[in-house]
Amino acid sequence: IRESATLTRDVLEQHFNDLKGTLKKLLDERLMSLLQEVDAIEQESIKPLDECQKLIEHGVSTADDLLQEGQLAFYGDMEQQNEKLCSFTKKALHIQLDSLPEVPSLVDVPCLSAQLDDCLLTILKNQIFRHGTVASRPPVQLEEFVEKPGGILVRWCKVDDDFIPQDYRLQYRKSTASHFEDVYVGSETEFIVLHIDPNVDYQFRVCARGDGRQEWSPWSVPQIGRTTLVPHEWTTGLEGYSLSSRRNIALRNDSQSCGVLYSKAPTYFCGQTLTFRQVLSGIETVGQPDRRDSLGVCVEQQNGYDSLQRDKAVCISTNGAVFVNGKEMTNQLPAVTSGSTVTFDMEVVQLGPSSNEGGNFKLRVTISSNNREVVFDWVLDQCCVSLYFGCSFSYPGWKVLVF
Repeated sequence: IRESATLTRDVLEQHFNDLKGTLKKLLDERLMSLLQEVDAIEQESIKPLDECQKLIEHGVSTADDLLQEGQLAFYGDMEQQNEKLCSFTKKALHIQLDSLPEVPSLVDVPCLSAQLDDCLLTILKNQIFRHGTVASRPPVQLEEFVEKPGGILVRWCKVDDDFIPQDYRLQYRKSTASHFEDVYVGSETEFIVLHIDPNVDYQFRVCARGDGRQEWSPWSVPQIGRTTLVPHEWTTGLEGYSLSSRRNIALRNDSQSCGVLYSKAPTYFCGQTLTFRQVLSGIETVGQPDRRDSLGVCVEQQNGYDSLQRDKAVCISTNGAVFVNGKEMTNQLPAVTSGSTVTFDMEVVQLGPSSNEGGNFKLRVTISSNNREVVFDWVLDQCCVSLYFGCSFSYPGWKVLVF
């Protein structure tokens, strides 16, 4: 409680300090804009009046000079007086002392003033007093962490019955990192976070956005999740396939070489879910299908085959056919296309007291694809709880992610 209260105080103080800074900046910008508007009106309105004043002052100055010249014409002898009076008369005839520039009436002269609506303070006050809330419990909380090879399945749930979620937002970080990062935004209530290092603590948190709302809810209580399972990896070095940097994605390349690409080690254990996901490989369609194509699991690596449709293996072909120990089943699943997800689930069913000593050993297998599934028993002649996985494609363009 103390930790979340301290964090909430810090968030509130930072938010309102940012608001104050932003509000001051906006008010300063508005003040500057209004002052510039006053300057522009003043300059535009005063210019013709200044010109009119200059004309009047010039006329008054000219009349004053002519008056002084007329007064001086009376001094001196008669001949000088006549000459000065003649010059005075000529100037007086050319000066229009009775004309003035047009002066605008007083009602046409701008008179600046500022109109400030005091209701802005009331509006701001009401908005500020309603801004922000403090929630004692977030509407969603993390519910479960399920270990996956190189990943964690994170589940969350709604804990506020009155809250109607539209989207969820999941974030995570390594315990040694300082910042959370988004890993999922959507309407589902679970997500598999991949690229997780084994035996390393990760911190998760989730929030939600209400129906028709833009803002996100408070974050859930952060929780620690980890996986002890090493990530699934394809084996390197097979000529017909190119691998991603983490070796969990295999792309069938243009090489003419063909064969089965196996996992690096038997990392699939009974009781887990093995998932193959067909992803785009930079082109809009997947590769051309072939009846020998296969995705599945096997007891051991066997080189020299171009398909998993063989003994000690179960698989599904890209046309949806299911093979058990090389024999095709009558049940068939939908064809594998771009974006398809195929999952394998297995559980051990032992037959007889000698099953662990070399007798019959049975695995109950469930293969799911595109919301359909087949369930069957796979009988082996040896105890086997960890298996290899593999794939084979005859034509380039297929790209499969395993997790």
